[in-house]
Amino acid sequence: MSDLRVIIKRDSAEPEERVVTTGTTAADLFEGERSVVAARIGGALKDLAYAVADGDVVEAVDITSPDGLNILRHSTAHVMAQAVQDIFPEAKLGIGPPIKDGFYYDFDVPQPFTPDDLKAVEKRMQEIQKRGQRFSRRVVTDEAAREELADEPYKLELIGLKGSAANAEDGADVEVGGGELTIYDNLDAKTGELCWKDLCRGPHLPSTRAIPAFKLMRNAAAYWRGSEKNPQLQRIYGTAWPTRDELKAHLEFLAEAEKRDHRKLGSELDLFSFPDELGSGLAVFHPRGGVIRKEMEAYSRKRHEESGYEFVNTPHITKAKLYETSGHLPHYAEGMFPPMEFEGQEYYLKAMNCPMHNLIFDARGRSYRELPLRLFEFGTVYRYEKSGVVHGLTRARGFTQDDAHIYCTREQVPEELDSLLTFVLNLLRDYGLSDFYLELSTRGDSDKFIGSDGEWEEATEQLRQAAEKQGLELVMDPGGAAFYGPKISVQARDAIGRTWQMSTIQVDFQQPARFKLEYTAADGSRQQPVMIHRALFGSIERFFAVLLEHYAGAFPAWLAPVQAVGIPVGDSHVPYLQEFAEEAKRKGLRVEVDASSDRMQKKIRNHQKLKVPFMIIVGDEDMSHGTVSFRYRDGSQENNIPRDQALAKLVDVVERRVQV
Repeated sequence: MSDLRVIIKRDSAEPEERVVTTGTTAADLFEGERSVVAARIGGALKDLAYAVADGDVVEAVDITSPDGLNILRHSTAHVMAQAVQDIFPEAKLGIGPPIKDGFYYDFDVPQPFTPDDLKAVEKRMQEIQKRGQRFSRRVVTDEAAREELADEPYKLELIGLKGSAANAEDGADVEVGGGELTIYDNLDAKTGELCWKDLCRGPHLPSTRAIPAFKLMRNAAAYWRGSEKNPQLQRIYGTAWPTRDELKAHLEFLAEAEKRDHRKLGSELDLFSFPDELGSGLAVFHPRGGVIRKEMEAYSRKRHEESGYEFVNTPHITKAKLYETSGHLPHYAEGMFPPMEFEGQEYYLKAMNCPMHNLIFDARGRSYRELPLRLFEFGTVYRYEKSGVVHGLTRARGFTQDDAHIYCTREQVPEELDSLLTFVLNLLRDYGLSDFYLELSTRGDSDKFIGSDGEWEEATEQLRQAAEKQGLELVMDPGGAAFYGPKISVQARDAIGRTWQMSTIQVDFQQPARFKLEYTAADGSRQQPVMIHRALFGSIERFFAVLLEHYAGAFPAWLAPVQAVGIPVGDSHVPYLQEFAEEAKRKGLRVEVDASSDRMQKKIRNHQKLKVPFMIIVGDEDMSHGTVSFRYRDGSQENNIPRDQALAKLVDVVERRVQV
């Protein structure tokens, strides 16, 4: 044996040089450190069983780190797949990658899994976990892998895909990677006998006993490799965490998120629905939801008018040539509904508004004196989202963008970006969101991006400078830009800490060039404007859903469909409340009176469920003194408020847009 010199790195400590003997593993280097589940060597993740080489820099991967969590969840997915095949030997394996907060595995089985099946699988997983089976990696040839996995048709297909560019998008890279093929064996801790195996790139935990806490969540149908042309498999989702306390906290978070689910609240509060007659991803807003949407749009329209925007409208269909000119057809066709033929021409449903705004700019000659020209539209667009990703209002097939396009000179871009970002953040704050960070999406190596390197560098730097002036955290998103230019997106955290992408701002040199847009400069020359794309809500429907979940349906009074409801103690008090409601309506308030035959306590419960901000309760004493009593959402009450003061309070709360 010879001596080897290695460098050991941990997050919170100085690098340590150590002399070890040949055959020393990463596990030996971190002996006794139970939270270390893998090692990073030369930028690559390795199992703890990896034998280190001379000169290696060995970095500990803790189970709580992003890589550590992925390894934990990927290992748990393997345990789940083993459990499924133990109980259902006929099940054929798909893929089983880690995902955010959990994992899944796809199976080809004769019948969909039932809730009882999932309970049985979870129980079998617990047995496997307690046995402490070892995850053991071995390299195999393509031929050997095909022989060993001859009964697994989907694994055989993945072997044929080894190294293809498609792998990264469908999870196949988790299985095969881009280089050598490896199989992971699950070995009995005592005898070393093979218990189960899977084609996998790894790495994995040392043993199943290193899985601290997990739970199976649900099952769903999923097409193999995400294509509707492929067989439909059964997917089981699960979650795994470094401690039982973290698992418990995650499950409590999911329970709270379920209570806030906008689809559930939309039905309970009678806000919107998705009629089967219309088709998937197409919503209708009911009167109560219509009020909220109207108020959202009205306030946005007011703020845009104050900031110098001009309102435009464009049609819902267009000839195909428009999207050929803009470049969307070559780069975005699969996200658009198929074309229709009319009078010998192909027409598309509008998928984005920007090409039509370019036509408005180009409708007549433009002078530098008109710039910046800020065009704004509540423009309804249609996207062909696959059925598997349609999700209520947050991922719909028809939705309305609050879309703005700003045309300005090159010199005006920095100042315009500064004011745009400030405008966007302040308006989001007015709607009740306040916890933000920014994401800068840049050009990647793909050939989908158009334009020169210089233009991209200039646009990216201008966005970066504008973002940094806001004093918010800035996260880079390499390769995440649209095909025509980089973008800043505002990421907002809601009341329970979930992150939602909100507003986007994109700098675009390409569209003006493709449409040959020009303005007359001060010296009389013809110049090309810069185009800035800006969506504030993203879409009104999605923003509606985000606010609905953020407030758990209890909208602030200015957005609430009914701002106050009158609750009479008895029938004799109804006329008094109706007079109060009429006064309130003259002041622009939305006040109703519940004159139904229900008892007072039932009326209160009914309107609590509808999350009405104020209940105005009136009895004999209030009538004789010209007062009302306020009951708030939390059940507290304020009695004997003079009518004029009560009206003033309601008006004040609405005008200041505060939550009560």
